[in-house]
Amino acid sequence: VMRDGQITQSGPYDKILGSGTDFMELVGAHEHALSAIEAATALDSQGLDVNELNRSFEIEMHGHEKDRDGESNGNGVELEQPTEKNYQLVQEEEREKGRVGFSVYWEYITTSYGGALVPLILLSHIVYNLLQIGSNYWMAWATPVSDEHPSSVSGFTLIVVYIILSLASAVCELFTVLLIGTVGFKTATVLFNKLHACIFHAPMSFLDSTPTGRILSR
Repeated sequence: VMRDGQITQSGPYDKILGSGTDFMELVGAHEHALSAIEAATALDSQGLDVNELNRSFEIEMHGHEKDRDGESNGNGVELEQPTEKNYQLVQEEEREKGRVGFSVYWEYITTSYGGALVPLILLSHIVYNLLQIGSNYWMAWATPVSDEHPSSVSGFTLIVVYIILSLASAVCELFTVLLIGTVGFKTATVLFNKLHACIFHAPMSFLDSTPTGRILSR
């Protein structure tokens, strides 16, 4: 428990809860804040002024107003009070079932450099496969079938052309792998930085109602 930048209490939760007033005040303020969020949601759904509710809760938390349960909000509409039945701090995690939509893949592709490297990756991969097919076809065509049917090219030419095609395909494959690694690393960095910024700029209510494991799994 901290007060004015200094640690005033430390220890197990149950021990602190039963031994000091600072922690009790913190728990009470937290419960009031959660009640304010629940009531503000209900008030917003009724089209009423949320600022008015915030002021009423500020007055209540400072002890300048008695309990307002069952009273109207000044507009002639009775506010819906949060109950134990509909209150739940940690909400169930949202899940989706089915196939991954095209929009997810498209966002992943276009996150890095606006997707400018994707055509180069496809082109490099296509050229690599064409060179592989060409080298196999060259060997099948230029290799002599038998001594009675010699090849139309010399053995030196056969080997040189095959080496050139193999080296060109290796360069294309290396280029493809480097581009894929660059895109993947850049995309992962951008997505992580966005997630990192969202977590560190999130309100305390999000951190209170979202389990740490759920955040770390992202």
